[in-house]
Amino acid sequence: METVRNDFAPKGVKFYYIYKSLAHPGLRGYVSPLTIQERLMHVHEAKRLLRSKIPWLCDTMDNDLKHALGNAQNSEFLIDPEGKVITRQPWSHPGKLRTVLETIIGPVDRPTTVSELGSEFIVKWPSSKIPSGLIPKLQLPNKMVPLTILPLKQESSLPFYVKLHAQVDHSFLDHGKGKLYLGFFLDPIYKVHWNNLTKPLEFSLKIPTGVKISPTKGFAAKVKEPADKDPREFILAIDSSNYEQPLVLKTRYFACDDADTFCVPVTQQYSVYLKPDLDGGSMQQ
Repeated sequence: METVRNDFAPKGVKFYYIYKSLAHPGLRGYVSPLTIQERLMHVHEAKRLLRSKIPWLCDTMDNDLKHALGNAQNSEFLIDPEGKVITRQPWSHPGKLRTVLETIIGPVDRPTTVSELGSEFIVKWPSSKIPSGLIPKLQLPNKMVPLTILPLKQESSLPFYVKLHAQVDHSFLDHGKGKLYLGFFLDPIYKVHWNNLTKPLEFSLKIPTGVKISPTKGFAAKVKEPADKDPREFILAIDSSNYEQPLVLKTRYFACDDADTFCVPVTQQYSVYLKPDLDGGSMQQ
């Protein structure tokens, strides 16, 4: 959601935002989409919140454009009509961009200043009547690395209201023995919350030969409030000599929508590969 592209045209400049994999999943609650439909829902959410008239382009689920453009998190490109990259900024900077455009195309008669935009363009992040901040966040080892996760096909047509984020520490990557983090995050695009009047979220792991994990199942702690939006987090011990076969994680939880129109039990599964996800981003602690 952070990347900006610029397409040079004979009579001016066409600006585009590019939606790609999230650099910091969990920032302001937004978690990594699992499908192209969910990515497009994120684009719609960005349009609504930013109120920008600049068109959006959406990268593929394989992140083809992100890879082709060098994997930078917040880069900026000026591209001519034939597709040639004229300039590239590894990090978007409005002042530098204006200087580049003035050099190549020429200055505009009356540049728009930030003060002229007014309060209309101040982002008003969504709030909720459902409380959060009831459960302290786990303190994780520094520089944990996201693992590759694939959702498994479900019997029901329910979306993944809750998204799994799995990480390992560098001790595991270097020596095959360390810590495995499992975080279950409510996806704000679905506007749901935990139902704390029923059984809390539970998970279980089916592990292949050559992998040891303790524990292999667990329950989230009970919360006194009837509903909340905090993530459910776990740290497990892991020891593995098998990096080819995935773990299979099954989770069960109750999801209720914030408008109080439904509350349903959900069972969903993931394949968790013990390999870094180069597009997984880094979680904000």
